Amino acid sequence: MARDDGAGAGSVVLAFLVGAVAGAAVALLYAPATGEETREFLSEKAREGRDRAARAAERGRQAVKEGRENLTSAIDRGRDAFQQARGGDSA
Repeated sequence: MARDDGAGAGSVVLAFLVGAVAGAAVALLYAPATGEETREFLSEKAREGRDRAARAAERGRQAVKEGRENLTSAIDRGRDAFQQARGGDSA
């Protein structure tokens, strides 16, 4: 039987990301690159990360919007079905 220690998928992903960032930081500290090259690299990766985060946020907003529209539609259909079942045809 599986045991649940309360560690959800979110905390597992967070732990993975923290480990990845720590590993990247150590790799950068030991990399044979000049300071300027390292700053350019970090700047580029920061821009890429910001762009990815913006795209993910937009996808999230779109998913919430679609979910809200679906829920509203389902409520309206349920209300109509209830009215029809009651014998009333008022909308």
